[in-house]
Amino acid sequence: MKFLVRAFGYLFGIAVVFGLIAAAGLWMYLNKMSEDLPDFTALQTYEPPVMTRVHAADGQLMDEFARERRLYLPIQAIPDQLKNAFISAEDKNFYHHIGIDPQGILRAVVTNIRNRGSGRRLVGASTITQQVAKNFLLTNEVSYERKIKEALLALRMEQTYSKDHILELYLNEIYLGVGAYGVGAASLILFDKSVHELTLEEMAYLAALPKGPANYHPFRYRDRAIERRNWVIDRMVENGFVEPQEAAEAKAKPLNVKLRSTGTRLAGAEYFSEAVRRELADQYGEERLYEGGLSVRTSLNPKMQVVARKALMDGLIAFDRQRGKWRGPITTLEINSNDWGPQLAEVERLDDVPEWTTAIVLSTSNENAIVGIRPETLDGGKLSTDRVRARLSLDDMKWARVNGRSPRNVQEVLNPGDVVYVENTAGDQYELRQVPEVSGALVAMDPHSGRVLAMVGGFSFDQSEFNRATQAWRQPGSVFKPFVYATALDNGYTPSSVVLDAPVEIEQGPGLDIWRPQNYGGKFYGPSTLRTGIELSRNVMTVRLAQDMTMELVSQYAESFGIYDDLTPVLSMSLGAGETTVLRMTNAFSMIANGGRRVQPTFIDRIQDRYGKTIYRNEQLICDACATAEWNGQEEPDLIDTREQVLDPMTAYQITSMMEGVVQRGTATSVKAVGRPVAGKTGTTNDEKDAWFVGFTPDLTVGVYVGYDTPRRMGRGATGGRIAAPIFTEFMQQALAGTPPVEFRVPSGLQLIPINRRTGLRANPGEPGTILEAFKPGTAPPDSYSVIGFEDEIGTYRELSPEAGEAVMRGTGGLY
Repeated sequence: MKFLVRAFGYLFGIAVVFGLIAAAGLWMYLNKMSEDLPDFTALQTYEPPVMTRVHAADGQLMDEFARERRLYLPIQAIPDQLKNAFISAEDKNFYHHIGIDPQGILRAVVTNIRNRGSGRRLVGASTITQQVAKNFLLTNEVSYERKIKEALLALRMEQTYSKDHILELYLNEIYLGVGAYGVGAASLILFDKSVHELTLEEMAYLAALPKGPANYHPFRYRDRAIERRNWVIDRMVENGFVEPQEAAEAKAKPLNVKLRSTGTRLAGAEYFSEAVRRELADQYGEERLYEGGLSVRTSLNPKMQVVARKALMDGLIAFDRQRGKWRGPITTLEINSNDWGPQLAEVERLDDVPEWTTAIVLSTSNENAIVGIRPETLDGGKLSTDRVRARLSLDDMKWARVNGRSPRNVQEVLNPGDVVYVENTAGDQYELRQVPEVSGALVAMDPHSGRVLAMVGGFSFDQSEFNRATQAWRQPGSVFKPFVYATALDNGYTPSSVVLDAPVEIEQGPGLDIWRPQNYGGKFYGPSTLRTGIELSRNVMTVRLAQDMTMELVSQYAESFGIYDDLTPVLSMSLGAGETTVLRMTNAFSMIANGGRRVQPTFIDRIQDRYGKTIYRNEQLICDACATAEWNGQEEPDLIDTREQVLDPMTAYQITSMMEGVVQRGTATSVKAVGRPVAGKTGTTNDEKDAWFVGFTPDLTVGVYVGYDTPRRMGRGATGGRIAAPIFTEFMQQALAGTPPVEFRVPSGLQLIPINRRTGLRANPGEPGTILEAFKPGTAPPDSYSVIGFEDEIGTYRELSPEAGEAVMRGTGGLY
């Protein structure tokens, strides 16, 4: 017996020694591991990548920019039941353990020993705290060493941070599939809801995803996803978070997931959104744009944007039909007699032109074509099993000219297997469509602030991301003339000043041909007032006027309006031969519309950082008294406008009144259909390569441009008045519908004096051809008929001979 006791004691001593040695070795090993642990204290001030969200002026979400789609929510903003769902699924003892779960670890060790050699993945026993340690500080390496480091970090984190802080980090960092990081983004992307709107079954599905989002994809593995969701609900019942009856009702419901799109969310706003993205990247850098969680409020007016897109599309399609030809199908497929739907669905289409869809020609006859319409794509990417067929008639495709003439039968245009665009026009009626070859741009601005309210940079952003409103440098032609005339009015000329419209020859320098500018149509009209020159867009008058003032002065004004940065002071530039953009030109017209104050086009009203602090605000007025905390009967504060006055307000009204005449009597009479006071100017360049119209009401400026991306002739008669002005008119009619007309504001001090519209001399009210013309103080209609560009020995015009008045000199032409 004594021997046994001694032997036991001996063995116990040896065990204790070995235990101490093992403990010492373990301590040394853990101590060594601790030295290599990353610094977890950074989690106290951790700022995860958060997506930047861009909103329209009315608050609608317009776009999101992110590398990781995440919305960071403080723990107080996350519903308790959502927390309970994740705790039940991932770590039911989260609020009671010290960072690790010994029982869970023991179970995992036993399971891994049993599975050894089976090829199965090692089972972990990570608590939520350990998952935070791994996700933030470690790698995904599957090893015992990483698990030990994970446990050590978890123990330290529990001693440093509160449970709520750890759970907040977890719920905002965890990847939940479909590009969503954190519960805030996942709720929006999967259910289009905020976390506060989620139902029990939706919360349970989110909690089912951390173990393997791809394994529980809502469409690819729906049954598996529902099974896992219901398992989470059962765990919530076990943990006392949900009543059995409520759980049964939730488990019986389907998995209603509707993935949110990742593109621009406002119809037709792709070009605007991209302009905002570029500006943010330039101002704050790519990292802050995609990870900084900025909240951006833009100037975009969603209603105007929709109207702008439609007006430009309608104009481009109308021109393509009038001038263009049938350019063939998108592609041609071999028709699968069993099911053509999958073949057709694989053909790329313009997703930002929702009015159109693709169709495959199934059969043709002389008068009709039978087409199959692209099947609808259901949630999850599956195609609808419905197969819709439609009839295209020859009468509706007469515009699709082939070899210069309208088709005589359908087979001249379509063949079986052709894939084409069609549009549902009414009921089950479809018509053939074609992407216009010509393109263009439209910009709408608030002339008083420079805020860009709408912008369309082309027919389709999917087709071309090139923004013709901001990136296309084109000749404006006669759209530039108002700034030549404004320069004159600002420097002593009056609207009744008379300029000779007769042939002129300009020496261009040694070795260069003589330039002989011409009017559109090649005719000359003799002496005419400045008003007539603007209204009828007279080229020769403009050149003579610029020559009389000097082009150096015109260049200074053009640069002060921001049209050009460095305009070469040669006379051809007075006809708009320099290149500029639609945005710049529209902004310049805005300065005339607002009375001559400088404005800059802006897309962004306000930017807030991830904490809601405003870091940028578009404010151009100063109001020192506006910061008063309370009102005690004091006077309303005065707003101080410090913006530069680039044009005399009286001059601005004079040129505005003259451009009203362009609409009433001149080259843009179609714009009268707007039905309210409008001022504007047409522009057409040599050989009709560019067509413009820029105009404004007292509170809205709009610029329109149409032309081929690679400049070429659009055809005789493709002028600004015929091509661009109708687009402007359609936009204005819809954008201003329901608002009362507003007259242009007349600055105090201006005199309205009746004159003869043709001669510029004073006239009696009621006489034929009499109009009220605006004159600045100290100026008045002339008493004698003086003509700029025609002088006899005493410097006054007496009378031109009929031969001189009708003289025509053909030359190199000009812009008009």
